[in-house]
Amino acid sequence: MAHRSFSRRQALATLGTAALGTPALARSGTLPAVATSPFAPSLAPKAPFTLCLNMSTIMGHKLGFARELETAAKAGFESVEIWVNSLQEFLKTNSPSQARLRLTDLGLTAENAIGFAPWIVDDTAARQKGLDQMKREMEQLAQIGCKRVAAPPVGAQTPDAPLLDLHRVAERYHALLELGKQMGVTPQLELWGFAKNLNRLSDVLFVAAEANHPNARLLLDIYHLYKGGSGLTALPLVGKPAVEVFHVNDYPATLTPAQITDADRVFPGDGVAPIRDALAMIKNPDRPVVLSLEVFNKGYYAQPADVVAKTAYQKMRALIS
Repeated sequence: MAHRSFSRRQALATLGTAALGTPALARSGTLPAVATSPFAPSLAPKAPFTLCLNMSTIMGHKLGFARELETAAKAGFESVEIWVNSLQEFLKTNSPSQARLRLTDLGLTAENAIGFAPWIVDDTAARQKGLDQMKREMEQLAQIGCKRVAAPPVGAQTPDAPLLDLHRVAERYHALLELGKQMGVTPQLELWGFAKNLNRLSDVLFVAAEANHPNARLLLDIYHLYKGGSGLTALPLVGKPAVEVFHVNDYPATLTPAQITDADRVFPGDGVAPIRDALAMIKNPDRPVVLSLEVFNKGYYAQPADVVAKTAYQKMRALIS
């Protein structure tokens, strides 16, 4: 897509000025502005959630980084959760500044990135390679304006992986957070319900607390909480500052935690997941929580990408209405 000198964000700003203050719905989930006297302070409520599209939802269409962004923006999203491998493929023929410009022109914010660096493993040499990989990726993310990255238990997730000492994991997460502090990108400790390690909410809670670092954050998912058997009971114990991004999706009533897989996730509202209960627990009065829709549904991949993205946006809007 050729660079446009007049971005969508600029166009919206211009239209807003022309409307002389007419209230409008922000597509990111902001509630309608409250009409007030021109002499009174604004009473518009803060939006509790920011709607975001995780690119897993359309990755089966193999669009590439640029078209993924365009599809998300066209559907109505103003926030995206990108995948590092898709970004790096784009960077083979483009610069980070071009990636950042593409985001800006489309009016998009990259809220988080999904990467798979093995920072957690016991093997010292392999762990160092994982940290080096994470450093390179965080440098690229910082250059495009993305300030968060997932830190899942890559390399320690398979059934034959050793059960890790959570005290050692906390030390490694602290080291990763220090690296992120230098790079300006915060690693979000991710729970994987299917993994050998960090599959329970109690585990990631312990690691985040034991890491003893002010930047410790958790990346949770309604599906993974179900898959790992944690449920929502302990979710209020996490603490609102620790959740900046939360993955939403739904799942059918017919599949047990042992049976369900990533590919079984469906759009919010199309299953029985207690999503609204979870949102009530993580809602933060101090800042919006990013709700990122993450599914890997082959049935969706068989549909046109723009239809999937638009449906995703409509389902997310309905979720927070």
